[in-house]
Amino acid sequence: MMTLYFSPGACSLASHIGLEETGAPYEAKPILLAKQQQRTEDYLKVNPRGKVPALNVDGKILVENTAILTYLARRFPEKNLMPADPAEEARGIATMCWFSSVAHPAFQRCMRPERFADGEAAQAAVKENGRKSFWANLQEIDSMFQGKQWIMGSEFTLVDGYALVFYGWGLRGEFPMKELSAYTAWRERIMKRPTVKKTVDAEQSVAT
Repeated sequence: MMTLYFSPGACSLASHIGLEETGAPYEAKPILLAKQQQRTEDYLKVNPRGKVPALNVDGKILVENTAILTYLARRFPEKNLMPADPAEEARGIATMCWFSSVAHPAFQRCMRPERFADGEAAQAAVKENGRKSFWANLQEIDSMFQGKQWIMGSEFTLVDGYALVFYGWGLRGEFPMKELSAYTAWRERIMKRPTVKKTVDAEQSVAT
């Protein structure tokens, strides 16, 4: 059985949704970032980087959403979780890489500026830059949904589950998400998927 280490409200939601979409049995183990559980000796044996998600597959540890989601799609091809066309699959992987390398760090800068600079003035500048960058990222994600039902086209993929992370973070950061009409309409659609609603509800119950 696979074991997922996740934290409610973190980017690990993407991998959590991905596992639920496979229909395969798995164990979900919460690692509460707010309580610094990612820094415990036990968890550092799982992921020495002290981050989530981490997926234990028969003793092999996979980290990073892009890697985990690509693995799940390829392990369960019958579920059609990523495009079958190699070029379209690569486009989906590229989108997930952009999520992790651009959108995610921008949000970190606006919410945790102390990680990037010392002193109040410098941190304020980092935060402002982060907010501008993250809002631009959200607008770009909104454009990805223009004229489409799902981020890759007419079919749901695991890239959609990853995109849900950033809508939630936008709400948390009090960005004007309703202005992003395509992104907002998509969020209403994806939250109607039983697998997604089940996962979100399960994480919220852990957080409370």
